[in-house]
Amino acid sequence: MKENSLNHKLHLLWRAGFGPSYLQIKSLKNIDLTELFQSISGLDPFQRINYVEEQVSEVYSEQEGDNAERRKAQQRRNRKQNLDLNLDFLDRMVHSKTQLREKMAFFWHGHFACRTVNPKYNRQLLNSIRRNALGDFKELLFDVSQSPAMLSFLNNQQNKKGHPNENFAREVMELFTMGRGNYTEKDVREAARAFTGWAFDRNGKFLERKNQHDSNEKTFLGETGNFDGSDILEIILSKKETAKFITQKIYRFFVNEQLDNNRVDTLSLEFYNSNYDIMKLMKSIFNSDWFYETKNIGNRIKSPIELLAGMMRFLPMTIERNESLVEYQRLLGQMLLYPPNVAGWPSGKSWIDSSTLMLRLQIPQIWSGLRPMDYEAREDDDLDMGLNNKRNPLNRQFKDPKIVIDWAKVEGSFKHSEIADYLIQTNDKSILKLTDRFSSDNLKSKVINLMSTPEYQLM
Repeated sequence: MKENSLNHKLHLLWRAGFGPSYLQIKSLKNIDLTELFQSISGLDPFQRINYVEEQVSEVYSEQEGDNAERRKAQQRRNRKQNLDLNLDFLDRMVHSKTQLREKMAFFWHGHFACRTVNPKYNRQLLNSIRRNALGDFKELLFDVSQSPAMLSFLNNQQNKKGHPNENFAREVMELFTMGRGNYTEKDVREAARAFTGWAFDRNGKFLERKNQHDSNEKTFLGETGNFDGSDILEIILSKKETAKFITQKIYRFFVNEQLDNNRVDTLSLEFYNSNYDIMKLMKSIFNSDWFYETKNIGNRIKSPIELLAGMMRFLPMTIERNESLVEYQRLLGQMLLYPPNVAGWPSGKSWIDSSTLMLRLQIPQIWSGLRPMDYEAREDDDLDMGLNNKRNPLNRQFKDPKIVIDWAKVEGSFKHSEIADYLIQTNDKSILKLTDRFSSDNLKSKVINLMSTPEYQLM
């Protein structure tokens, strides 16, 4: 049976969400795991991320120079809206009570990795992912596959009868549904023919261009017919290999990077038989006894977003220059909306190198005003969102994000002797003795020192 230990509750909060909030601390000892899971998985009414469309207001003539200025103004507008969307998504991870929805959205955001400079398409895709994050995987797959962001990113706008482009079809199978080894190169070619004509109009509305669709017979995964793109997705979903591939990826992300094949087989069969009910799968994981086994606790390196969101949840803070948070994402190697490629972000030890580890360990001191930021972005980093411009004021300001932490609220939530139990998930007490040695008697010093340890990088 599951224990109701504090360590198990923290394990649940980190894996099904982004760690404990200082607001939860006082009640955490008196709530059991079942109640805690219900509290963070309750599905409040879904709220879309929306902005008023900011149009370029300047009036230009048809002169070539003026058109160049118009393009620059449009690029500035796009960068601003993408930056706002990035920060809005991060803010929901930090402050939403429905932590599981935002954690699942974060997972799907990496699974359906996509990059586009169009903020409207970015927002549409993110809202689709967040809305379906705990719902029906079939609906999620169709929404993502028919989104203008993904169709343009994977070149399906160029996929036309007589001149098929295989990129979209290949990635749908390799990365989004089945995984390598479960289809052939002929299946890729036939699927590409079926997806011909899938496109979108200038307003981002999905449409099927009949005059560009290959309406001839295709043979895909052993089935033959006059298939279109929807038929291909339905056939993919009918295969148990799809349920297993998704379950394996979820298990690695939420449980352990080392698969337990017997448990994955059981979970994937349940997932398949439930018609791809995501919430049912997650309940099976988080309500199981084995999820709380020692080998599954404290074995994952926090991704940069999990690290930043976790600190922001634990420490009540106001941030005057919240745009600087995007620069921290970039320096640490994980910027929301900007995955490195269609395979998404890496995981595990890939998050750690000599530069990122030192920055990770120093962020608590930087944010507390105890040391300056002395890191620069790599010159060859194209994930800039406009930040890699040396003349950009933000490039100078991010070193001082002007964060104010309300340490009085932290003091009101903890007893000094208990703080380590909420920050470090380890049975090795030697690190606690070391931080005690170098901490003064105040809680602020101890929190900063604990957050600056390698052990805090684990969850």
